[in-house]
Amino acid sequence: MNAAELREIWVDVCESHELLPELGARALVNGEQVAIYRVRDNLYAIDAIDPFSKAAVLSRGIVGDLKGQLVVASPIYKQHFNLQTGACLEDNTVSVKTYPVREVGGRIQIGM
Repeated sequence: MNAAELREIWVDVCESHELLPELGARALVNGEQVAIYRVRDNLYAIDAIDPFSKAAVLSRGIVGDLKGQLVVASPIYKQHFNLQTGACLEDNTVSVKTYPVREVGGRIQIGM
């Protein structure tokens, strides 16, 4: 498989109705901890591991708008991560991985 074909691999993670608006969910996808969110009818997926505490807690963070950016706040040290880019607002040298995410046939899928 070439790189373009690898980007097209989608992993089924849950039923759409299980992902509640404004609340995160965590899934183990191909050995990676992924935090998934539905916010304002859009889906976002980022690495669930907080890079500061090394704990898989970002799915339990509070989602909101900060400085015009859609973010999740880590429940441990309170850093904010942009849900679209993964960038940390408090430390521009730190970010978390983002994943493609989609809803197909009532199921949530993560692109790997």
